[in-house]
Amino acid sequence: MAKRALITGITGQDGSYLAEFLLEKGYEVFGLVRRTSTINFSRIDHIQDRLHLIPGDMLDQTSLQLALAECQPHEVYNLAAQSFVQTSWTQPVFTGDVTALGVTRLLDAIRHVDPGIRFYQASSSEMFGKVREVPQRETTPFYPRSPYGVAKVYGHWITVNYRESYNLHATSGILFNHESPRRGLEFVTRKVTHTAAKIKLGMANELRLGNLDARRDWGFAGDYVRAMWLMLQQDVPDDYVIATGETHSVEELVRTAFEYLDLDWKEYVVQDPRFMRPAEVDLLVGDASKAGKRLGWEPTVSFTQLVQMMVDADLQMLKNGEVVR
Repeated sequence: MAKRALITGITGQDGSYLAEFLLEKGYEVFGLVRRTSTINFSRIDHIQDRLHLIPGDMLDQTSLQLALAECQPHEVYNLAAQSFVQTSWTQPVFTGDVTALGVTRLLDAIRHVDPGIRFYQASSSEMFGKVREVPQRETTPFYPRSPYGVAKVYGHWITVNYRESYNLHATSGILFNHESPRRGLEFVTRKVTHTAAKIKLGMANELRLGNLDARRDWGFAGDYVRAMWLMLQQDVPDDYVIATGETHSVEELVRTAFEYLDLDWKEYVVQDPRFMRPAEVDLLVGDASKAGKRLGWEPTVSFTQLVQMMVDADLQMLKNGEVVR
């Protein structure tokens, strides 16, 4: 009999890649979707006929219990969040309600409906924030620098708490930045590749960015969803850092994208104080050696390959006149 998985946040970047991955593994895949006027199914259009989409909301525990009772999953992947750091400054309470308390609602729903369900929580490198050590590993203390990071720390610790208090198979993946052609345009990587492609095609003439010195550990989302699945196949739940172990600045990201298109980035990039964060994260770079040893996981796509993949996809979309999301 096929395994069943429920994915919250299935319409997002990670949700769409994870849904594809699980379908390939022979899973029956359910996705929790909010009933909103702005819902965007573009990332799962190509597999939607193979998915079961069921209504639910991370703000409503009753809807989560009903969803679990309906699909009776073996595994639940919680990828739902208000996941844009910049927005968390202007919507801090909403971010906390979804990204922090939403995890509690879902864990409590699992505890009541079927405590045998294996649970994956999408933790984030933003929890490390003002980093206490470099590189960051599972034991590095958290010092979040945004309402989003704070909410993710709550979600992380409540997962640990339910694991230890109720003996749930609950695991957190502390994922460092992971990108793809499906990344939202509000994220800096996609903003860079999409605008570079527009400039190349004569559709734009500048790229406005904030801090060019910020450094991140960027990997490919397709690699990272494989790690999520591997975590839930382990006999014992635990927490894992998933990262490439390499760090690159926003300036390197820009240079890589523009050079791939034979453009000089300095002619087009404008620094704009509007895009500076009230508190910046300094140097995020992860040590994924535990995941390498225990899960046999390692990334397959390099930083340069990732940027070029995203540029190629944006060029193609713009040439085809597709609506870019």
